[in-house]
Amino acid sequence: MIVGVPKEIKAQEHRVGLVPASVREFTSRGHEVIVETGCGAGINFTDSDYEAAGAKVLGTAKEIFDQADMIIKVKEPQAIECEMLREDQVLFTYLHLAADKEQALGLMKSKSIAIAYETVTGPNGKGLPLLAPMSEIAGRLSIQVGGAYLLKHLGGRGRLIGGSPGVEAAKVTVIGGGVSGLNAARMAVGMDADVTILEKGHDQIRVLDEYFGNTARVIQSSQDSIERYVLDSDLVIGAVLIPGASAPKLVSEEMIKEMRPGSVLVDIAIDQGGCFETSKATTHGDPVYNVHDVIHYCVANMPGAVPVTSAQALNNAVLPYALELANKGWQQALSDNPALMEGLNVCKGEITYQSVAESLDLDYVAPQKLAA
Repeated sequence: MIVGVPKEIKAQEHRVGLVPASVREFTSRGHEVIVETGCGAGINFTDSDYEAAGAKVLGTAKEIFDQADMIIKVKEPQAIECEMLREDQVLFTYLHLAADKEQALGLMKSKSIAIAYETVTGPNGKGLPLLAPMSEIAGRLSIQVGGAYLLKHLGGRGRLIGGSPGVEAAKVTVIGGGVSGLNAARMAVGMDADVTILEKGHDQIRVLDEYFGNTARVIQSSQDSIERYVLDSDLVIGAVLIPGASAPKLVSEEMIKEMRPGSVLVDIAIDQGGCFETSKATTHGDPVYNVHDVIHYCVANMPGAVPVTSAQALNNAVLPYALELANKGWQQALSDNPALMEGLNVCKGEITYQSVAESLDLDYVAPQKLAA
């Protein structure tokens, strides 16, 4: 199979679909890898590094899309990339379609085979192994950036996350106790913040309670508890995930109006539309905006801020699945691996992930029907 790696073109995105070490795994198994010149520059890999791993370096993204059987990326294809996709060409990347109907329609028009990292499941349908490493990084980053925007000269309340002897610490509320929420809470606890985690799932509440003990409050999430803790917070982390679907709007604009001026919201769920009513996607170049004197940080590719770390972590997770697709072809790979079948979001012009279809009000076709 010919595997193509274009350079990411989303704003301030420096990660790359395959690092040279991953390329070597493909070429050692007899696959051809073609990469766009400069694709790894953002994480300090040169074209020579890719050539040493066995890749062929091409000059433009169009050459990659024209020749490759499978495209491996990091972020969702931009409009110009959707136009370059071919019928029956495999695209393996993050898609986050539930909040992006334009992209979904572009993929449908291309009749390509679009497999989303974020809906591939783990063994027995549990977990999201290709989303987890980026959720871990985004969760950890959320406290780092949230703490920075609490600084007075950046418009924040002027409160130090960990406080000081004799002075109370910042109050941090994390909404959602999954992978990203747990990692956000870990960082906040490590910085001596006053941490509350709001979680809906009873089993996960027990996991969090056992993990954090008396270092963080673990509270059943409800409208009442969300309002109570959000209004009393200096920093709120939105870390809610419904796989493949739009994030629920758990914090209303009315609540935000009542928050203290200079408080900070970090919406990790922004890829899926965000969980604050006032959320809108931002970029690393212009990451924040104010609504009712509350700072909103809603960068849609948070791990892109630390691409050296996140590209390696992503490659470690993606590689086994990508090799399976290359070795077997997409139909056989998906038929053999139900977890990989869960990743199929768009196929031959049809939406094949039910939550995406429902979020976008589009027709749904079972993936097994098209992959047969």
